[in-house]
Amino acid sequence: MLAGPLSDPDVYVFDAAAPRRVEVAREDLRGGFASWRLAWALARLDLRNRYRGSVIGPFWMTLSTLLMLVGLGLLYSRLLGLSLAEYLPHLTVSLVVWNIISAMVTDACTTMTSAEGVIRQLRVPFTVHALRSVFRNGLTAAHSLPLIPLAFIVFGQLPGPEALLAVPGLAILLANSFFASVLLGMICARFRDIAPIVANVMQLAFFLTPILWKPELLKEAAVWLPLNPFYAVLETVRGPLVEGGGQPLVWLAAILYTLALGAVSLAFFVRFRGRLAFWV
Repeated sequence: MLAGPLSDPDVYVFDAAAPRRVEVAREDLRGGFASWRLAWALARLDLRNRYRGSVIGPFWMTLSTLLMLVGLGLLYSRLLGLSLAEYLPHLTVSLVVWNIISAMVTDACTTMTSAEGVIRQLRVPFTVHALRSVFRNGLTAAHSLPLIPLAFIVFGQLPGPEALLAVPGLAILLANSFFASVLLGMICARFRDIAPIVANVMQLAFFLTPILWKPELLKEAAVWLPLNPFYAVLETVRGPLVEGGGQPLVWLAAILYTLALGAVSLAFFVRFRGRLAFWV
């Protein structure tokens, strides 16, 4: 046991017989959110290093998404028998939001392993690394979000006041991103073969989620779509923008999925936080 004066905040006290997992995890979360400026600075540094030497930087993702929207819009509007003015705004919101979800889930797998040097050498709350992942992907996503109002303006289909519901939808998305960064970051640090499995699952989820196609094409089977957690989270942002606010059942499902993911991730964090330094 490492012991010292309890009044000294710089002394770390650990008793193997009473590990105080809940208290330590709570202190980590509190210290991590209090250090959000550090996570923000690290996220900006990550992007600066990632696109060092690039001419357009992260805007290459914006250009890539734009080209994909034009190509897929022209093709699938014909295949689905929809006009381009009706289909492309739906596709734009769907694809941009899905790219955010996919990037956050995939990047969550490397949340802790990418910070191996910091974890092994410095006493920084692990929560900072999860926030770093959220901020990093949020900054990247910000470069593609302008494509959504651009599509609405080009085709003259501006959303109504219900578009404000996309704000809590984004909050749900960010909450899921944080919980996924904690849970997947720790699991993938312990089992390194989980990351490629997650990548394959995201590829499958892309086709099972109504992104290229519209939910009404399933007809009566569309009632089962809320069982898809990716659809529920996606629809909380897309619904207010292109479908008049989204169905209450979808919002309920998204909130329940978020609470379930949060409970699992925090329970895992409390139980295995002390082993993370040995896993990375």
